[in-house]
Amino acid sequence: MFLARIDGTVVAAAKHATLSGCRFLIALRLEADGSTAAEPLVVIDWLGAGYGSTVLVSTDGDIARERYGNTTPARMVVAGIVDQVQLEQESSRRTA
Repeated sequence: MFLARIDGTVVAAAKHATLSGCRFLIALRLEADGSTAAEPLVVIDWLGAGYGSTVLVSTDGDIARERYGNTTPARMVVAGIVDQVQLEQESSRRTA
């Protein structure tokens, strides 16, 4: 799993039969410092994530297979919409 920011949508004229009716979103993976990774990813969403939302993305295809069937080619899905991210301060991670 990783955090990502939703940066757009994808419209598909043709897609695998198991994915009929699902939403495809463009997600940018977030690094620990809040910056985005270079490569955009396409994720499936049924939770209603919007543009600019921070989401938790699962890379485990079991979630997609459970919802869309065993033959679905999907793997990355929005598993949650994040309200807040709080990072530990670097000094508090160190032990004496």
